Amino acid sequence: MITLTPQAVQQVKTLLDKQGNSAHGLRVGIAGGGCAGLSYKFTFDEKPVEGDKVIEQDGVKVFVDSKSYLFLNGMEIDYHSDLMSSGFTFNNPNAKSSCGCGTSFSV
Repeated sequence: MITLTPQAVQQVKTLLDKQGNSAHGLRVGIAGGGCAGLSYKFTFDEKPVEGDKVIEQDGVKVFVDSKSYLFLNGMEIDYHSDLMSSGFTFNNPNAKSSCGCGTSFSV
């Protein structure tokens, strides 16, 4: 299962509201590339597609295709904001290594 921290849930809700798509969900997946081999990708989607895993947490829907789910199962998504930077972070127990910026990983 993929989980979101309360900060990540709030940020996703804020972003969806800004786009006027509060009923949509967050699509999380992976793509080849990045300095470590695989990159995380985020988009907003209106609804899941056939074969998606659908997770709902505190009113936020998360859609994950079945291939990506193999690499992301057990991951926690967090959101941080401080004076220097802000953004989503990924705690993925399946990643054997990751790049310095934390947006790509290898298994």
